Amino acid sequence: MTPEERDRHRKGPITLRGSQRPHRTTDQRLLEEDGETDWVHADPWRVLRIQSEFIEGFGALAELGSAISIFGSARLSEDSPFYGCAVEIAKGVVELGYAVITGGGPGIMEAGNRGAQEAGGVSVGLGIELPHEQGLNDYVDLGVDFRYFFVRKTMFVKYSSGFVVMPGGFGTLDELFEALCLMQTHRIDMFPVVLVGRDYWQGLLDWLRTTVVDGGMANPADIDLIRVVDTPREALDVLREHARKTPLAVGTSSRT
Repeated sequence: MTPEERDRHRKGPITLRGSQRPHRTTDQRLLEEDGETDWVHADPWRVLRIQSEFIEGFGALAELGSAISIFGSARLSEDSPFYGCAVEIAKGVVELGYAVITGGGPGIMEAGNRGAQEAGGVSVGLGIELPHEQGLNDYVDLGVDFRYFFVRKTMFVKYSSGFVVMPGGFGTLDELFEALCLMQTHRIDMFPVVLVGRDYWQGLLDWLRTTVVDGGMANPADIDLIRVVDTPREALDVLREHARKTPLAVGTSSRT
């Protein structure tokens, strides 16, 4: 063994030299009776947790079939007209042969799950660990909780054949623009993105068509990826039109 090789420490695929060389081997640290526990919070361990979340999500949803995701504010109560609208849209989605996926929380998410359950369909909730939300709502039949937003968003996109977006805040906008970006860049196949509530969304659409498109930051065709409606019937007509063109995936995920 050369002096250079003696000065080099191999840790799996990683090479460590100089001050980066450890004083104890990985096996020694593993078998220590009173070893440190900081490793539980280290980045390599987080990677394993992220991997486990993908595995759990894929395993839970692999046989779901075609589904529509319904997004919207967690802050809207049952008294909001948008709550009732989301319930009716979810019922219609089930009648079209789709499962319903939401974020599993209160407000519009609860309305979507409620409509799916009352219509006898598959009601899915993909929850997220947040300090101010209390787990999955009572209308979720198949629920998966996630630590990481990006893993959860992957599940929404992979297992959805369309997005119905009710009025909402930053989280709703995040899901909306995630889908639009992926379609615009041809990372996924086109699917319907339906905004419900013209009055609520009009300011955003005007800004996109003027400031963004007129400023050369996007093409007019990019805005055409969005359909805007006011009623459950209009929203379901958009989904029905797409369903006629795309056979429903039974027993398999609808996106790749």
